[in-house]
Amino acid sequence: MAETNSNDKQTTPGLAGQAGYLIEVAGRAPSVHNTQPWRFKAGEDAVELYADASRQLLDDPAGREMLVSCGAALYGLRLGIRSLGSRPEVELFPEPARRRLLARVRAGRPAPMTRQERQLLQAVPRRHTHRGPFEARPLPAGLVARLRRDATAEGATLWVIEAEAEYRRLTAILGAWSRIRDLYPASRAGVHARAETQRWTREPGRETADGVPARAFPARTGRETGRLPQRDFDLGRGWGLLPSGGPPAPVTAVLVTAGDSEEDWLRAGQALQRLLLRAASGWVFANLQTQPLQDTPVRAQLRSGLALPGSPQVLLQLGMARTTHPTARRPPGELAEPPGR
Repeated sequence: MAETNSNDKQTTPGLAGQAGYLIEVAGRAPSVHNTQPWRFKAGEDAVELYADASRQLLDDPAGREMLVSCGAALYGLRLGIRSLGSRPEVELFPEPARRRLLARVRAGRPAPMTRQERQLLQAVPRRHTHRGPFEARPLPAGLVARLRRDATAEGATLWVIEAEAEYRRLTAILGAWSRIRDLYPASRAGVHARAETQRWTREPGRETADGVPARAFPARTGRETGRLPQRDFDLGRGWGLLPSGGPPAPVTAVLVTAGDSEEDWLRAGQALQRLLLRAASGWVFANLQTQPLQDTPVRAQLRSGLALPGSPQVLLQLGMARTTHPTARRPPGELAEPPGR
């Protein structure tokens, strides 16, 4: 076990007194459109994580993306409890009749944080979804292998696209999806996607505690060579402040789970946040793609076309970037689950 650090927070008799801190760490997780679709209830011996269905996207009817987002927050909650000097004990869906209650996390036996866990915690405020150009250089040596181990430790697989033929199959599948989407913008899926993008994007100068601000997306989303089809956050409004284009990302990967249940979606989210924090500790960030995976046939094509060992949950492109623009977060007081629910 690694040495302790005098700056680590100390173990306390109950978690309620640390609720604000724990919720703040958990709430820095990535979420689709920065919707932050989670709520928390802190007691003396456990913190409960709930899905906030009022923030579920219309184009996410099964709630898959919402639960992946909540899974990422669950990993942050676990990491926060580790920093208090305890090992978190997690129970997924502890009350089957209450499906909004996603997890109950208790502080288990005492154990000091390891050096690597401390690095992940320190990366929490730095981590962000990167939608601009990446630097034209490879990832640090050994990082991809560590990211794979992080995903495996959380019950998922990080499937890295390495062969050129495999990458061509990926871009062919996504290109066909993108062309169909562009041909039928008035389809129900297209209308929902546009409505949700309008709801969750913010014009320049307008800073809110949720949604995607103009400084976090480009005004144009051309189909650059070497990049996956990008979600159009700007919608022709000219709001986006990030530059577009740039060299292709060094690494393209798919986060995969063995199954495709609600439990698997939560596992995917935990794996996602863990590997993103690992990457951010080395100034590596990810462009996350979830929109194509809202289409069930696309998910099936990716699984078969890439010979994936399970269900694809998130597409990622990873690259170096030395600028950080974390998006705003709602304060812990707004994330409390109302009493009696």
